[in-house]
Amino acid sequence: MGNEFYKLSAGEKIFKFVNYAIIILLCLSIILPFLNILALSFNAGKDAERGGIYFWPRVWTLENYREVFTSANIGKAFAISIFRTALGTVAGVFLSAMAAYTLKSKTMPGIRFFTLMVFFTMLFSGGIIPYYMLLKSLHLTNTIWVYVLPGLYSAWNLIIMRTFFQQISVSLEESAKLDGCSDFGIFMRIIMPLSKPVLATISLFTAVGHWNDWFTGAFFVRTASLRPLSTLLQEMLTKQDAIRESLMQAAGTTQFQMLERMQLTGDSLKMATIIVVVAPIIAAYPFIQKYFAKGAMIGSVKE
Repeated sequence: MGNEFYKLSAGEKIFKFVNYAIIILLCLSIILPFLNILALSFNAGKDAERGGIYFWPRVWTLENYREVFTSANIGKAFAISIFRTALGTVAGVFLSAMAAYTLKSKTMPGIRFFTLMVFFTMLFSGGIIPYYMLLKSLHLTNTIWVYVLPGLYSAWNLIIMRTFFQQISVSLEESAKLDGCSDFGIFMRIIMPLSKPVLATISLFTAVGHWNDWFTGAFFVRTASLRPLSTLLQEMLTKQDAIRESLMQAAGTTQFQMLERMQLTGDSLKMATIIVVVAPIIAAYPFIQKYFAKGAMIGSVKE
């Protein structure tokens, strides 16, 4: 590698240097803020108010995480988040892939019309009030299925999958049909195995969307025990900020100790909450990262 670098011209060396410098700066812009959040999450909140904490805690503590995990319904909220993320991702990606496989067909009658209708939903929306009325008429509000069923199909995911499926050689499908394979068999035995890169990418985006979604639980679910982790932690932070603000505005020595208690888990509690929410996604990412850069179609067909 070193010998190849010395063989490059001066212009090529400068180009490579600039590329590496930009990539390093981009990586640092992502890693350093995350390290700062991690350090603040393990630092005592009262000490964090002084500032000056960057990438290493000054006063170590687990109080922030203890505060997060002792919140009411935290266990059930975790279970609901895992349930909706797992089921929503698997069902959503599979059904979207089936629809995308259908839309890639050039012989199906009305294919242009159906593709236009799918694309139309990306440009226009009925609004939040009609959406709520629709969910209520379908008896989905205040149920666990409101997290899964409305998001089974995504127009954006359909377009991406359809574009990827169109790159798969038609010769593979024609050969399978000559061997007596059905359309569903072709989809399961040929299309899906050859589409691991796009399936992994869409699965990651879908899973992150389900895991981070707090809006649905906050506006379409009234029962506290049915709210997912993101909604529960968001409500906890909102209450924390409201109580702290009211105590800071109030006067009197009787509330001073309460104010100190809120400062103890103030900004650091927010950082601990962020770590709790993003940790599962970060843990799962290395297992599917290889599919982002790896193509599965190399050498499959030679024409």
